[in-house]
Amino acid sequence: MNQSDTTAAQPHSIDIILEPADNERLANLCGPLDQHLRQLERRLGVEINNRANSFRIIGAPAALTLAERVLRELYDTSATEILSPARVHLFLQTAGNDAATAPAEDSQEVSIKTRAGQVRGRGPNQRQYLHNISHHDVNFGIGPAGTGKTYLAVACAVAALETDRARRIILVRPAVEAGERLGFLPGDMVAKVDPYLRPLYDALYEMLGFERVAKYIERNVIEVAPLAFMRGRTLNESFCILDEAQNTTIEQMKMFLTRIGFGSTAVVTGDITQIDLPRGKQSGLRHVIDILRDEDGISFTFFNSKDVVRHPLVSRILDAYERHDNGRQADDDDSTRH
Repeated sequence: MNQSDTTAAQPHSIDIILEPADNERLANLCGPLDQHLRQLERRLGVEINNRANSFRIIGAPAALTLAERVLRELYDTSATEILSPARVHLFLQTAGNDAATAPAEDSQEVSIKTRAGQVRGRGPNQRQYLHNISHHDVNFGIGPAGTGKTYLAVACAVAALETDRARRIILVRPAVEAGERLGFLPGDMVAKVDPYLRPLYDALYEMLGFERVAKYIERNVIEVAPLAFMRGRTLNESFCILDEAQNTTIEQMKMFLTRIGFGSTAVVTGDITQIDLPRGKQSGLRHVIDILRDEDGISFTFFNSKDVVRHPLVSRILDAYERHDNGRQADDDDSTRH
């Protein structure tokens, strides 16, 4: 091994000081028994030592740069919220996604202010998604559960309502029976579909509060409805979100997209690997990708397992299912050829 190889193999270190010095924020940053620091060490392959607000990070040069950035961002965040292992995981995931892209200045950063705080994209796909929604009238967010497709769309809708860029929010979902029969649920059609719309309600409650959401729904400023109720309408000056769009038929997707009126924005979200339509029915979301992908004024953002912002096991579970499906498809192709 020559001298340059020996130098490259030796660990490097950097010293940083986090300002302003604040014992409560430092305790929040480090976590109980330095739990958060150990989490950073495991994920980034570094060693972190500290005395008060002075930190030394030891590791490979690229890992040092990433660890310093994450530490500083977490310290900034510690001033306004209590950090947890899940929150640290989100920062690490964002940092990992960013590191995989060119370190260029992100001129597309979109920040949305809601009652729950500032909402920003985590990683390049989420940032691109927010940028697309702010610049296009019709937008598609396609990818697995947990990637923030619906949550970010609702945040954009709330921001548009609060800044008078939209007069109404229309939240829509297809009423598809995912293994259970709607007919056996109590109540009228709205009551039967209501549980399917719960994720949309939850996001609204977090961003606006229960009382304001109830008031807006009562005044029809916010409308939550099954897709079938959209037929024959024209939605002007509205922010429309069609969630779980993989369960629309081709005709339903066309119907929804042609409801969009003047001054309106539409966001369509879905996961084309989780289709609950009856066998033989083609998904309107899968079909529309081929139809509209090259049309001006329409954006498509595709998410993957790296964008999942839930428990770290979720992205590994999704990857495992994808490997299994790809292997089964390959076996089917081989049997067809033979």
